[in-house]
Amino acid sequence: MLHKIDRVLAPVTWLVAAFAVAVLVFGPELVGAEKPPPTPQQAEATATSGKEVFTTTCGGCHTLGDAGTSGTTGPNLDEAAPDAATVKAYVRGGGGGMPSFGDSLSNAEIDAVAAYVSSAAGG
Repeated sequence: MLHKIDRVLAPVTWLVAAFAVAVLVFGPELVGAEKPPPTPQQAEATATSGKEVFTTTCGGCHTLGDAGTSGTTGPNLDEAAPDAATVKAYVRGGGGGMPSFGDSLSNAEIDAVAAYVSSAAGG
């Protein structure tokens, strides 16, 4: 009888252990563990990177005064003044005639351009 119980409990024990390891490894990212705020140097580097990505990838279609671009195909971002989440969504997935850049830009580049546009637009 104990042998039958061991046959059932052994795989369950391994599954529970594997789940515990997965929670320890991936849990903080999944639940959105708080990150420390960026240092001024990190914020400046992100803004510089975001402006570079914007001018080379987005500026041909969008107007953004801070970047010195005057594209007319897409919305004027100075007037639209989108927040970072909106910029990320459109850059990553496209929409309304805008192509998706989710496969051609890294997550870091998308984050940088979203931070840049949301801080520079309307200002």
